[in-house]
Amino acid sequence: MARLARLCLPGIPQHIIQRGINRQACFASEEDFAAYAHWLDESARNNHVAIHAWVFMTNHVHLLVTPESKGSLSRMMQTLGRHYVRYFNHIYRRTGPLWEGRFKSCIIDEEEYLLVCQRYIELNPVRAGMVDRPEDYAWSSYRANALGLPAKLWSPHHVYLQLGQTAKERSDSYRSLFAGHLDTELVDRIRETVNKGMALGNDKFKREVEALSGRRVSALKRGPKPKERNGK
Repeated sequence: MARLARLCLPGIPQHIIQRGINRQACFASEEDFAAYAHWLDESARNNHVAIHAWVFMTNHVHLLVTPESKGSLSRMMQTLGRHYVRYFNHIYRRTGPLWEGRFKSCIIDEEEYLLVCQRYIELNPVRAGMVDRPEDYAWSSYRANALGLPAKLWSPHHVYLQLGQTAKERSDSYRSLFAGHLDTELVDRIRETVNKGMALGNDKFKREVEALSGRRVSALKRGPKPKERNGK
């Protein structure tokens, strides 16, 4: 089955996942994380992509970004990939690809799901059992969004900025969102939409995106099972 073309609409946030090939590690030291962050920042700025949230795990990364123009997201990831893979292969004396095919992405209904998706991303280390609290993991955007600590990568989305009049009000309000756990069904929906390249939003949002893009952004509904014939 032919895969759907990547959907990139300027001004609409996207959730990105990129995994190491065969789920193998793509970061093996603090220096690796720092190198990736450097080239991500450089590539994002050069291609006019705003980064709202991120987490760098041992064998994959999550990003929440907003591209300014069509194609800028792919250009950012291609440039980042070239730099980082070259660095990683040189440091660890290896050859060949590092990432598992092309990156996965889905567009996000910012009003309803942007902050939900940020929480999903920043809670990855907690769900993986690597830390007890999201603030204990250095390589994520939680400390910027929730604690107000400076981060070169960080471009707060306007939905985040609406959480308060001051930086302290915004970070306090953001931390309060983490008081409860994300619903398991919601976590599954986030994973499904990004893995299938669909849209995370309500039906109205999906209809609007389909009208703008001319392509399907919802999973096809399964039809009824065929009736079994007698004796079969």
